[in-house]
Amino acid sequence: MSNARRAVYRLALASLRYRAAASLATFTAVLIGCSLLIACGGLFESAIRLNATPQRLAAAPIVIGGSGGFKLPDQESETVPYTERAGVPLDAINKITAVQGVGRAVPDVSFSAAVVKDGTPLAGGDTVLSGHDWASSVLTPYSLSDGTEPRMPGQVVLDHTTAGNAGVKAGDKVDIVVNGQRMNFTVSGIAQPAQTVAASALFFSSSDARQFAKHPGTVDLLGVFPAEGVDAQELAGRIAGQLPELTVLTDDSRGSAEFVGVDASQLPLILLAGVFGGMVLVVMALVVSATISLSIRQRQQELALLRATGGTPKQVHRMVIVETMAVAALAVVGGIVLGSVMGNLIFSLSASRGVVPAALEFRQGIIPFAGGALVALLTAFVSAWFSALPAARARPIQALAEAAIPPVSVSAFRRQLAKLFALGTAALALLTMFMPAETAGATGGPAGLTGAIAVGLAGPELVTYVITRFGGTIRRFAGPRADLAMINARARAVAFAAVLTPITLAVAIALGNVYSQTTRGDAAVSDYTGQFKVDAVVSAGAGGVAPDLLKQVSETPGVANASGMVTSLGWIEEPYDGMGSDPTRTVGINANDQASVLGTPVLSGSLKDLTGDSVAVPESEANDLGIKVGDQVTLRLGDGARVKAKVAALLDSPSGFPSLVLPVDLLAAHTTTGLPSQILVRAKPDQDASDLVAAIKQRVNGWPGVTAGDDSMLTENISAGLDVETWINYLLAVLAIAYAAIAAVNMLAVAVLARRREFAVQRLAGADWRQVRQMLLIEGGLVAVVALVLGTVISLFTVIPMAVSVGSFIPSGPLWVFLAVIIAVFLIVLPVSSTAAKMAMKRKPIEAIALPGQ
Repeated sequence: MSNARRAVYRLALASLRYRAAASLATFTAVLIGCSLLIACGGLFESAIRLNATPQRLAAAPIVIGGSGGFKLPDQESETVPYTERAGVPLDAINKITAVQGVGRAVPDVSFSAAVVKDGTPLAGGDTVLSGHDWASSVLTPYSLSDGTEPRMPGQVVLDHTTAGNAGVKAGDKVDIVVNGQRMNFTVSGIAQPAQTVAASALFFSSSDARQFAKHPGTVDLLGVFPAEGVDAQELAGRIAGQLPELTVLTDDSRGSAEFVGVDASQLPLILLAGVFGGMVLVVMALVVSATISLSIRQRQQELALLRATGGTPKQVHRMVIVETMAVAALAVVGGIVLGSVMGNLIFSLSASRGVVPAALEFRQGIIPFAGGALVALLTAFVSAWFSALPAARARPIQALAEAAIPPVSVSAFRRQLAKLFALGTAALALLTMFMPAETAGATGGPAGLTGAIAVGLAGPELVTYVITRFGGTIRRFAGPRADLAMINARARAVAFAAVLTPITLAVAIALGNVYSQTTRGDAAVSDYTGQFKVDAVVSAGAGGVAPDLLKQVSETPGVANASGMVTSLGWIEEPYDGMGSDPTRTVGINANDQASVLGTPVLSGSLKDLTGDSVAVPESEANDLGIKVGDQVTLRLGDGARVKAKVAALLDSPSGFPSLVLPVDLLAAHTTTGLPSQILVRAKPDQDASDLVAAIKQRVNGWPGVTAGDDSMLTENISAGLDVETWINYLLAVLAIAYAAIAAVNMLAVAVLARRREFAVQRLAGADWRQVRQMLLIEGGLVAVVALVLGTVISLFTVIPMAVSVGSFIPSGPLWVFLAVIIAVFLIVLPVSSTAAKMAMKRKPIEAIALPGQ
């Protein structure tokens, strides 16, 4: 290394202690950005690995389940996970036991079962599929701590926790809701697991388990114990090779077979990590770039003097980069530590809100840490490299002049780039209007980011335009002291733009994400409920609707029709539409023509033919596939079953919520619980709906876990899923506001503290500290208002196209979100301006004038 280069490095490192505020701003921006990128990397790795430590299946070295997902006909490798549990055919058990090295294969079936105490089912863990055959207790293993195993029908073994909660012991009688039906059993024993098991476990005799199992011809899972001396991994590979249609799992991946929903959580978690990571990357790039640009702008005079005293452009450029990278390297070290904490926190919050199953494990290996650190360092380097170019290339005399009167215009290249991003925002918004509602967010969301980038690029000129165009209005509202504030804002437009950019971005992300989701969610709820014509709804919370419950509701006076309902997802496999990665919603109901609970208009065919293996198809999808009434199609249902069904009718389904409609018995048999989840009730023409709801409530009063109400209960299932998506967007909005707050606080503090000498001159000229602070508050208020206006306008390019896409045209959502964003912005700007002003005027004016810097 040459002496000149060493001198540059020494000067760069030595200068850091004289600009602690600017260095701290850069440090914080890189620290938070790096930690969030590492957190996103952890979410992505967790989605790829899908590790879930087995609990009830912990003793089985190998766990075998049904097919893991739908292998897309037009893709060689892509497989979409099934939303329901796919079973293992009984004839596959003999094939598995015949594989060399298999010592024992233990089948397991699960069905809905919950102990009733004081008329209420006792929940255990996150699943209601708590009933099992006692023979499968070895998969944990469970051992009897009291009593005997269930040998006869009517006997049950309870796990230790459930027995304690129910207050029963061996020999007692206990009521259990099995598949929605209340039954009485004798507690033959109490079992203790070898390790912690979160879910309840109720073990029945083999004869009872066969009777209660809802999927004849299959078992849910198979636990395989290798013969003595046989390696489990090697045996698993051998079984997978001989039975490729099954899913063979070992180690922590066994948990995905035990906990329903782990596989299906992969795509939502990848999307969360991708959207969140992309947002963080753009925010970090803008914030870091603005922070470094502001720091360099405030050192323009110093850098010009270095040039005038013999420093070459290359040396000045290198010095700025070395300073920035020294601070960024320290920030990355801190970000690596904070990234682990942030990742665990975001994942835990996501699990608590149902975004991912609680059993899924958060994994954060070396790749997220290395990737996050590398991206953070690269972002800081690129920002410093470009930000330092103007200072390094400027002639010394020109640089000194610019330091005295900073230019407010941006380069022609930067202006054209801003226009390009603005046009991109408009193009994305236009494209979103013509996309399906479910995929519109893929283009609508990035519109907010591109709009904020355009603001960041043209920020100084935007500030100048606002002052010039709306100066008179500002004076009328803020008074005579606004004159000096506007002069400062115009002269320091670059510094003001550095603060404006992150706040604008935060407002755009917060409002765009939240209101686009609420708009889409409200439209989805409206479309979903519009498919049905019901007066009362009965929901079974204890595993499903028992046939006796449906009969009892049907026999209630005033009921014209009562239909069980079940929802799932599936595909039309033949003819294939090429859109297999996006399964279609499937609804199972009893849709007779008389007082039908289905409100969707029938365009051709008849619902009276919707029996047996049949399906009613949305007309839009039928036209795409060339399907007509009477044709036979092959359905791939949520558990992987292939069903050949006759098209009974074509429906005028809502565009935002098209659904395949099947007979309830057909669809329910291919769901995990095997039972309908709700009963939809249609009143007779002369029956008052409210009186009918009251009568049904009284009728189902003795059924544990069963609730009844009006048609508003119909939205519970879809609202639960939409609430999860809304919560994700709220999380993104809060994180965007938080990141912007940190960035704005840093840059406001840096910008205000760098003006100590200016404030000292004002005070020597006769202004007191209150007047100076009032001027700063006007400046801060001006930034806050401009950021709110720009951010709101940018968010409209996301929200309005989403509204058009879902057919509502007018956005919807809670007003308090907008008010909260406004309050948050002013709480970011005004207190910081006031506090920084107090710190900047801490010294006496004559002492402040002697300080170095501007």
